[in-house]
Amino acid sequence: MSIEELQEQVDKLLEEMDELQEVCDTLEICNQDDGCATCETNKKIEELEQKIEELEDRVEKLMGPEEEE
Repeated sequence: MSIEELQEQVDKLLEEMDELQEVCDTLEICNQDDGCATCETNKKIEELEQKIEELEDRVEKLMGPEEEE
């Protein structure tokens, strides 16, 4: 998989995560003290964050040491 393809996946996941975060702020459960711990939307956001981090790590490895600063 190319760097461009990985970056496109990251961008799509970031957009999806942004949409979920906008919804998350409007949910009734978010008004509860432990709302985030039991919120399914929050769990999806955390899963997306993990996938994004993994993809970004793969992009960094593909770019190699010459791109690092």
